[in-house]
Parts: sequence; C-alpha cells; structure tokens
Amino acid sequence: MINLDDTDRRLIGLLRDDARLPVASLAAALGISRATVKARMDKLEAAGVIQGYTVILTQDTANAPVRAIAMIEVEGRVTDKVAKALAGFPQIRALSSTNGRWDLVAEIETASLYDFDKTLNAIRLIEGVTLTETSILLASRLRRERN
Repeated sequence: MINLDDTDRRLIGLLRDDARLPVASLAAALGISRATVKARMDKLEAAGVIQGYTVILTQDTANAPVRAIAMIEVEGRVTDKVAKALAGFPQIRALSSTNGRWDLVAEIETASLYDFDKTLNAIRLIEGVTLTETSILLASRLRRERN
C-alpha cells in the first residue's frame, strides 16, 4: 500500500464519481496538468490502488474479505471537507451522511486486517474527525438487490 496524498485522494474520488472522465477534465478539477494526472493514475495503477475502471458487482466482495461499517463524528461544520477526504479512500465502498449521534457512516472493504487497521488509522487522522466507532461485518444474513 502506498501513501496517498490529498491530490491522490481527490483524483480517486473524481474517478469514483465518473471513471470515464477525460484526463483533461480531471486535471482541470484538480488544478494540475494533464501530464501530472496521467502520471498519478499510472502510479496508482502500478501500485494496485486502482485495479481497473469498471463496474464492481456485489459478488466481487470476495476480493475484500474484511468488511466493516464505521460511524464517524465530525467536529463543527467541516462534514463536507471530511466527506471529500473520505471519498478518496479506495477502501471506502460507500459513504452516507446520517442523523443522530454520528455525522457520517462509511462502508469499508480491505483485503486484510492489517490493511483495515491502516485504513482506520488514516480515517482517524483526517482533520475534523473527532470520534469513530467501527463494527466489522461477519456473515451476510440477507442482501437484497434493488430493481
């Protein structure tokens, strides 16, 4: 696993939203050159962070045997900033805002407990994250697909 900086995370977040964005559009959104975007994408692909640009279906979760739900408390009014940082984590499969005690809920998938621990530590280091509570998902009892 490589160390991702804020630009890498933002790039991954943009690709998650639309993996078909042209390099020029990614560069404009990130405020960097097209060559830099291409170099970063190549680096992320070579390191295995980006493994492809395709639809990943539910049955593909066998490649990520450690799954968890992380409830995240955010201080003050920086929820949007924290959500943008979290969107860049390739290990976060879904991110939702919520009401009640927690501000955000993240669905996390990693290949190992070691990777999970590193991911959780990185989440906790994001400026504005004040508290987390995480539950590792064990066996799936029911999963309904939307029509």
